[in-house]
Amino acid sequence: MSVVKINVLTVNPEMREEIEKRFAGRAGLVESAEGFEGFELLRPVEGQDRYLVYTKWRSEEDFQRWTQSQSFQRGHAEAAKDREAGHGHGHGHGHGHGGPAAAGSELWGFEVVQSAGPKQG
Repeated sequence: MSVVKINVLTVNPEMREEIEKRFAGRAGLVESAEGFEGFELLRPVEGQDRYLVYTKWRSEEDFQRWTQSQSFQRGHAEAAKDREAGHGHGHGHGHGHGGPAAAGSELWGFEVVQSAGPKQG
């Protein structure tokens, strides 16, 4: 059964373009991870200030393995250094280029119970 992880990032309006640019710059990092099934960066509309980073995994174990990988650890270590230097708050997603772009974050986890796609043919 697949699992979905949604990282909810609170982003101030002046940082929206920056966070999108940073995610575009990291394209390809997660795609080769074992058990990775999908990624979407969802931009808020209608007065919301929270971006959703949606990832889908074959299993919880695959997600945990990714969070322990060198690519993941490197990005989060850079964000932590930025926070320690006083360049922002929260978990600092969109890492490593002049401080965190997000003012805060939380992680939501789900199991996929039902799923549908377009009918084939």
